[in-house]
Amino acid sequence: MKNILMAFALLFACSSSFAKDVLTKASFKVSGNCEMCKERIEKAAFVNGVKKAEWNEVSNIMSVVFAPSKISLDSIKQRIADAGYDTDSIKTTDAAYSKLPQCCQYKK
Repeated sequence: MKNILMAFALLFACSSSFAKDVLTKASFKVSGNCEMCKERIEKAAFVNGVKKAEWNEVSNIMSVVFAPSKISLDSIKQRIADAGYDTDSIKTTDAAYSKLPQCCQYKK
């Protein structure tokens, strides 16, 4: 009986220390134009480890809340670039950009 109580105490102590991931907030610029861009950008950013991904079409600012233990900020930015959009530090490829609809192409 003593061993069972000790096992439960140890299990409880371990589980409470890993119960919640530490979340981080970040904001950065993402180039885009329209509501279709917003949908694509947010979809690209919202993956496992991301709790919130919201892009403002007027300011071109992306706000994310994520768990750095599951995904890095650079990984989120890379996914957005892979979808065809430039971020403040990672640029998209010409191939990915050319796949965007005409209304979403922001480079002049």
